[in-house]
Amino acid sequence: MHAIIPVAGIGTRLRPHTHTLPKVLVNVAGKPILGHILDALVRQNIESATIITGYKGDLVEQYVQNNYSLPCRFVVQDEMMGLGHAIWTARESLNNTPVLIILGDTVFEVDLSILNTSQFSSLGVKTVDDPRRFGVVITNGAFVTRLVEKPQTPVSNNAIVGLYYIAHPKVLRESLDYIIHNDLRTKGEFQLTDALQMMVDKGEKFTTFTVDGWHDCGQPDTLLETNRYLLNSMSARFAPEGCVVVPPVHIDPTAVVEHSVIGPFASISAGAVVRNSIVRDSIICDQATVNDVSLDRSIIGENATVTGRFASINIGDASIVKLTN
Repeated sequence: MHAIIPVAGIGTRLRPHTHTLPKVLVNVAGKPILGHILDALVRQNIESATIITGYKGDLVEQYVQNNYSLPCRFVVQDEMMGLGHAIWTARESLNNTPVLIILGDTVFEVDLSILNTSQFSSLGVKTVDDPRRFGVVITNGAFVTRLVEKPQTPVSNNAIVGLYYIAHPKVLRESLDYIIHNDLRTKGEFQLTDALQMMVDKGEKFTTFTVDGWHDCGQPDTLLETNRYLLNSMSARFAPEGCVVVPPVHIDPTAVVEHSVIGPFASISAGAVVRNSIVRDSIICDQATVNDVSLDRSIIGENATVTGRFASINIGDASIVKLTN
């Protein structure tokens, strides 16, 4: 099976971290969001991928090529005109081979082998309390009858969570061609849900599959929540001398941690330095430095420096912050 991963977005909700990095390279539980996605695909024997880049796409391509042997093709979405437009940009990958479309700001845990024997297209869904942030599906029995993008009036709580198995990609390509060439936009953008609805109207049958292990990384609060979830399956490889480690945590072997209390739910990334500090429920990114501070529910960007007192902060790459009374 071939995967298509759109990662062209700017990630405004994750600023200041996305001032210097594309959203999918923001760190969670010791590695970039995209790393967790690609690890899941490799474990489940996905054979190849098309990655749709845009904002700082050269960094995405460099990361993938340096860390993965999965055959990947990179295409550029020059203009941000919606998810439907992004997938249309990768239309050369929509041929006779079934594809799995995976949104690049989510971490998922689901057995994809159930799709290998499916004769129908299928959408990953999860029941949510507030569907207004998502596309949702309405079903009749086993099959989808209608898709609605971010409904302001509740019509369904079955949210589409960013996993789309397309059994007949050529039909999707035809639908995307139609909405692009006829300038059919919803809320100013070309929506993938509109193309999928067009497929349904043409007779393409869609089922759904439940994705309980789905984690949004699109904003700081949900990034920390995902960090907590992922750390529950990890433990520190070592307890640095003179430190107290309260699991679950991730401490990269190249990090320097001295005279500190780490955890629970702390992620210390490659090359980071933590001294004389308490770090809990936080992400310390690559090469960041934390001295003489107590951090809680914080995200410290790459090469940033924080010193001082107790705080809950969210600072971007290469920042220098001194916390005083």
